[in-house]
Amino acid sequence: MRIAVIDGQGGGIGKHIVEQLRKRIPELDILALGTNALATGAMLRAGATEGASGESAICYNADRVDFIVGSIAVMIVYGLLGEITPAMATAISSSKAAKLFIPIQRGNILIVGIPRIPLPHQIEALVDEVEGRLKINPS
Repeated sequence: MRIAVIDGQGGGIGKHIVEQLRKRIPELDILALGTNALATGAMLRAGATEGASGESAICYNADRVDFIVGSIAVMIVYGLLGEITPAMATAISSSKAAKLFIPIQRGNILIVGIPRIPLPHQIEALVDEVEGRLKINPS
């Protein structure tokens, strides 16, 4: 199974996701997709198998993975302070990959009905979900 971790800005959230995935599922093929080189580098240093940066890399790889994970902001046009382009958001949202997102609520976006819990707990829940899905559909 191949999983894309998508992040932008400094790659902090993606870095923590990669660290936890690598710790719990060491054999997982993790592709770090950053909106910029700084984010990609942070995820690679955290243990991603390989990485690529920018709009073209995200659009190209969105349909070539089994899972896409990250913040819900990666599916919102101009999310992550404008780093998510319309093409990126379209490629991610239209991908056939299973999409598992953390409900980061910043700016003018509020996801109603989702309790605000600390980021480490959200990442733990995300990794639990990935692990559960891999047990159901091992490749």
